[in-house]
Amino acid sequence: MEQPLDHQHPVGHSGHRSDRHAARRGSCPPGQGGYLSGVSPVSDQPLIKLEGVTKRYPAKAGVTTVFENVWLSIGQGEFVCVIGHSGCGKTTILNILAGLERPSEGYVFVQGREISGPSLERAVIFQSHALLPWLTVLGNIAFAVKSRWPDWDRARVRTHCQRYIDLVNLSGSEKKRPAELSGGMKQRVGIARALAIQPKILLMDEPFSALDALTRGVLQEEVLRICAETRQTVFMITHDVDEAILLADKIVLMTNGPKARIAEVVLNTLPRDRTRHNLHHHPHYYAIRNHLIDFLVERSRNFDREIAQRPYDPRNPPLIMPGISEGASRPVAAAPAAQPASINMRL
Repeated sequence: MEQPLDHQHPVGHSGHRSDRHAARRGSCPPGQGGYLSGVSPVSDQPLIKLEGVTKRYPAKAGVTTVFENVWLSIGQGEFVCVIGHSGCGKTTILNILAGLERPSEGYVFVQGREISGPSLERAVIFQSHALLPWLTVLGNIAFAVKSRWPDWDRARVRTHCQRYIDLVNLSGSEKKRPAELSGGMKQRVGIARALAIQPKILLMDEPFSALDALTRGVLQEEVLRICAETRQTVFMITHDVDEAILLADKIVLMTNGPKARIAEVVLNTLPRDRTRHNLHHHPHYYAIRNHLIDFLVERSRNFDREIAQRPYDPRNPPLIMPGISEGASRPVAAAPAAQPASINMRL
């Protein structure tokens, strides 16, 4: 598998649609697996860009459009969560970003280069840990590391793996096999394995949904700590409103499928050093939470009627800042949610 280093391919890119069609027709030269030729990184662009992405599947009645005309930009070091009801295509978008599926229409760029397939620069953490049962904790992580850097000797691989074992607080468990680990420990190994290949993007598909509430909360804060230390860019799927508020810098709200779309992007105005303990004490917390729940419970069902009454451009979805008055930087008082903060609102 390739180890693409974007700055080593200074090919011009005008950004015109015709150039992108030319890129789509190109093959993948050695060293650029997972990317189409003819498109090079542009330093002033976001790390990730989705432009007019649509996904359709064959159906008995013809074709089903899961989502359509999705435009989204993600900057380096941003943590982005996507929330929406089942069937709106959240996981399909993640699979397209991972290179596991191709869009029916539109383009996906990483540092200005259109992706064409999987790449070690985009690591995926699924709901299931997907560990190799015959390998130890160290062996599972080393397996990925040796795929990324096949020329490394054994000592260098072990030293590198140990750094990420320590990062997820699994020191002392290096020789254990998956059958000897708890669910939370297995997911820590999955996180360490993904981070150890030093991906540009970490893609997470509801990674904590199968865990008990206590373990889930601990791992959420571990991920916050790790992302703060590594400035890792993360794209995460979740159904958990409070999880999104805790983890994300931006929360992308999807309308109901089929033909789902991005309704708006909510900017998380809470300080980055937030924890589960102090989250609900911040004056913006209830404003953000109420906004998300109102969208999921009510507005997501009636979004087409809503945009018929106001301007809406899918290329530039509204950026919402709950708790901040329009044109001001101070919090706006918000009534507490009818549902207590301790209750986990999962849809």
